[in-house]
Amino acid sequence: MKPIAPDDRGFALGHGLFETILWNDHHPGHWDTHLDRLARGCKVLGLPAPDRVACRNVVEEALELADRPHRAAVRLNWSAGAGDSGLDPPARFEPVLSASAAKLGPTAGPATMVTAVTRRNDRSPASRLKTLSCLDNVIARGEAKKAGADEALMLNSRGKIACAAAANVFWIVEGVLYTPAPEAGVLEGIMRAEVLRAARRSGVKVRIVRGARPVVLEDAPVFLTNSLTGVRRVARLDGRAVPVHPLVDRLARMVNPEMR
Repeated sequence: MKPIAPDDRGFALGHGLFETILWNDHHPGHWDTHLDRLARGCKVLGLPAPDRVACRNVVEEALELADRPHRAAVRLNWSAGAGDSGLDPPARFEPVLSASAAKLGPTAGPATMVTAVTRRNDRSPASRLKTLSCLDNVIARGEAKKAGADEALMLNSRGKIACAAAANVFWIVEGVLYTPAPEAGVLEGIMRAEVLRAARRSGVKVRIVRGARPVVLEDAPVFLTNSLTGVRRVARLDGRAVPVHPLVDRLARMVNPEMR
């Protein structure tokens, strides 16, 4: 893998996108869906979409370097590439494609979560993209770790529920499944979409909301989703025990690769 150029816009400015993909039992999870989302993000950033065959090739190379683990977190990066100094984009983009793979251990158990002080900027287009710039999420996760928790609940600029530092958030009230809308500053996660489809297929009422206040989580079952952990129940939030609901395990059995 060639070194990153000092003037690479992904390195210098966070100008680019990435996807985190679960490699499980020698197969990439939701491969086409990840690449579809990457292509949509490219349109927003004015970048050409990467060639799909090239994406698979660079992932295969990364897996070889990692000794082809049974389960791995694969990260596919698409940087805007070299450019002039400053913010202005180059006359012609020459994006750089790269990938890495890291062995994953057993599936994590229930999560502990705290509400972060760091906010999600719902007014930024970047809040709905998986960009190379994740500093707010990094800071929020750092807050959680300092408090002895696994994950951070992030509110948006209006103080409403947005997401976790590295996951989408769901909660259940009177049998209805709730999750924040993209307009709340939410990345439309791959597993988020899987859960919504599974819930609707099984007759569960779903509400996608823009302005949920954090108080709604005080007595509600809560769970998280991302591509690496699937559905992950939250056991404690801000020091309080989170109630268990059978719907969480039911959805996990429907969408988690290890439980199918």
